[in-house]
Amino acid sequence: MAKPKLFLDEDVHDGLGAALRREGFDAITAREAGRKQRSDREQLEFATSQERALLSFNLVHYEALAEEYFLQGKEHWGILVSPRRGFRDLFQRVLALLREVDAEDLKNQLIYL
Repeated sequence: MAKPKLFLDEDVHDGLGAALRREGFDAITAREAGRKQRSDREQLEFATSQERALLSFNLVHYEALAEEYFLQGKEHWGILVSPRRGFRDLFQRVLALLREVDAEDLKNQLIYL
């Protein structure tokens, strides 16, 4: 069972990547990857190329991209979206999900936190 790897969009709390790494998960932020100010499409393409699920507060754009990928038969490693939440709440939700699934479970899924 392979643990999911995450790519955190730039709108997500800066410290979340480090907090998830302390819990044993592979998580990088857009800032850490030098990918700030890229389009949502570019962020998803990068996450996919790295076999990472993408986490964002940008529900509208990533819902549309998930639908586009589905209709075009393109694969991704998961899109996790959430309304804007406080750090602790989001951390607990993400951690609970990551402890219950493996990377394959997230593949091509749009998950609301």
